[in-house]
Amino acid sequence: MKIYSAEQFRKWDAYTISNEPISSINLMERAATACCKWLIGKKLGLQHFHIFCGKGNNGGDGLAIARLLIEHKCRVTVYILEYGNMGTTDFQTNLKALHQYTTDIHFIQSPEFFPLFDETDIIIDALFGTGLNKSLEGISEAWVNHVNQFNVPVIAIDLPSGLSADTSSKGHTVIRATHTLSFQNYKLAFLLPENESYCGEVHILHIGLLPAFEAEEESGFELLEKEIIKSYFRPRSKFAHKGNYGHAALVAGSYGMMGAAVLSAGGCLHGGVGKLTCYIPKCGYVVVQTAVPEAMCRVTGEDYIISANGIEEFDAVGVGPGLGKDNAVAGSLKEIFQAVKKPMVIDADALNIIAQHKELLSCIPALSILTPHPGEFERLFGPVNNDVERLETALQRSKEFNIYIILKGQYSFISCPDGRGYFNNTGNSGMATAGSGDVLTGVITSLLAQGYEPKQASCMGTWLHGSAGDIAAENLSPEAMTAGDIVAKLGMAYKALSVSGS
Repeated sequence: MKIYSAEQFRKWDAYTISNEPISSINLMERAATACCKWLIGKKLGLQHFHIFCGKGNNGGDGLAIARLLIEHKCRVTVYILEYGNMGTTDFQTNLKALHQYTTDIHFIQSPEFFPLFDETDIIIDALFGTGLNKSLEGISEAWVNHVNQFNVPVIAIDLPSGLSADTSSKGHTVIRATHTLSFQNYKLAFLLPENESYCGEVHILHIGLLPAFEAEEESGFELLEKEIIKSYFRPRSKFAHKGNYGHAALVAGSYGMMGAAVLSAGGCLHGGVGKLTCYIPKCGYVVVQTAVPEAMCRVTGEDYIISANGIEEFDAVGVGPGLGKDNAVAGSLKEIFQAVKKPMVIDADALNIIAQHKELLSCIPALSILTPHPGEFERLFGPVNNDVERLETALQRSKEFNIYIILKGQYSFISCPDGRGYFNNTGNSGMATAGSGDVLTGVITSLLAQGYEPKQASCMGTWLHGSAGDIAAENLSPEAMTAGDIVAKLGMAYKALSVSGS
């Protein structure tokens, strides 16, 4: 699913109007019908709807929704905020139609006329949508501040009022929606952590915008979906042997942190690699040989890894989980970068070491995959002011160093050297647990060893990791999950890809 800017969504509307063909007012009716169907489907019809409309096309949507709800015998009161213009043509058309159904329409010119709400009310926010290109002010800002005081459900149409579709709204006045009903495709705003408290639960309603536009119109951002991952997936041959699926190496673990090596090894093995060798310090030998008997071990150092001799012989290398930051580790990391002539996976303490020795960035093998969480990212590349700036920085650094960067989190962002970015649509809050990132390192290293291209390994590994987490959360609850549960469910995540027609 491509993620478009506000301007591209306007172009998509215009393309559909011109090529279906359909009038703009009927396309608005289609959107309003989808919203009304959702509202009635949630059995909200017995509550009192307070619908607040601006004078643009978002307000036109609100007026059409009001009329349709009245047709379903719902109790509806409409408020139109006055701010100086007559409104768009479609707004005026829907206002004229609504007058045939109700007189409970109020034009508000001052905050003193804002209504009060009780717990049986539902507010529908149809003030501003993707057309908003500045922060709220005047009566609009006062209205949002007024509504945000009440503990009542707020359902935003298209976008919560005050929220920008594709730039940061940090520090702006934005309505706090319980649900957001948006259309056709995700908007960038829905995928940013800083907007979580504004968007609530997002529902994408399909309104029949022509798919030919999406096939032709490019976008810098895309939401990963199962069909994309299935196109990467390579089912096994029945005559396969372990040599067909690569030999991976993981450089991981230190005194007190051997669990990270175990979890990463589990992710690698359950990710499908043919063979795995773990470079570990002597203190972790019994731990890894006992917990992961399928993995081979090379011991180097006592409490920390001090070298990785022979690392260049492997099909793929992952480095970082539980390494620690000892000076000996920092020295061996540079040796690994110089020895490995192919893409590798770099995570955790390896990233923290690079952050302390920035000259190592230029030593990273081309097309390698870095998997930082936000704190690690800023230590590597400097502080950012907001989530949009973080994405822009990731894309810049991916191009500058010819690397992939996976910004971990809900909707993990995969930044590519070609300037494209992918948001992952699997995963949940239960994965915010110690060791989850170590598992991801193992999975992606496994895929590289099996011969997947770095972009495929980044996207597919992130998707499988999140999918396994979703299966674990469904069975266990997010609160009770551990990283080991993600490892245990990787097989079921793979099965979801291999089932025909799923």
